[in-house]
Amino acid sequence: MHHQPRKRFGQNFLRDRSVIDRIIASVAPKPGDVLLEIGPGQGALTGPLLDSGAELHVIEIDRDLAAMLRQRFSDGGIRVHNRDALKCDLADIAGQRPFRLVGNLPYNISTPLIFHCLRWSEAVRDMHFMLQKEVVERMAAQPGSRTYGRLSVMVQYRCAVAPLFAVPAECFTPPPKVDSVFLRLLPHARPPFDAGAAGKLDRVVAAAFNQRRKTLRNALRAILSADQIIAAGIDPAQRAEQLGLEQFCRLARALPDGAD
Repeated sequence: MHHQPRKRFGQNFLRDRSVIDRIIASVAPKPGDVLLEIGPGQGALTGPLLDSGAELHVIEIDRDLAAMLRQRFSDGGIRVHNRDALKCDLADIAGQRPFRLVGNLPYNISTPLIFHCLRWSEAVRDMHFMLQKEVVERMAAQPGSRTYGRLSVMVQYRCAVAPLFAVPAECFTPPPKVDSVFLRLLPHARPPFDAGAAGKLDRVVAAAFNQRRKTLRNALRAILSADQIIAAGIDPAQRAEQLGLEQFCRLARALPDGAD
């Protein structure tokens, strides 16, 4: 029985066999891996992931699909969690073991979902996601580009970003209105620069890009004075999009303790 894709869940099901094969080859799952698949849909990737002998957990918000997956893969090896991935404790699902993330992410929540997954980056071995092309461009963007923003800085602080290949819209049902890219995120063993206490970098970056037209002096006024910005070695007349990751980390370290 074919489940009709649901608009409210942003469902676009992968149909193209050669794309599925390429994805599985990129992920290269093997026995002993603890794999979490987000948004398995009709199970286009689920079957081949399971065939690898990996321990597979799938997180599917749609109750009907979750039931269909349980039935289809009832002979074991797979655990179906009928939950909202945005609200899940991923480490808990993985049984507090290192795990790998895979998913054809629902495009309407892809950015908050990426931020959610980054919270577990220390426990995650790697992430392989299908995303809309413009989100991948934002994740990989460098300072000075129009697409560079909070997502770029926070993803690059935690992970190396490697877009693997483009996937045209006609490989999905229904075809999304955007092109897609399959991408690998490889968490750093340690962040490339010291950003001080947890949460500081996020606060500085969010404030700086919240009003990206403004100079840092004005955008950060509520959390850092111009003198503190200068003391961190940054020109307060610059704008957020001119700063690299290392400079944002310097600003994060300049935030007074207890400011979290």
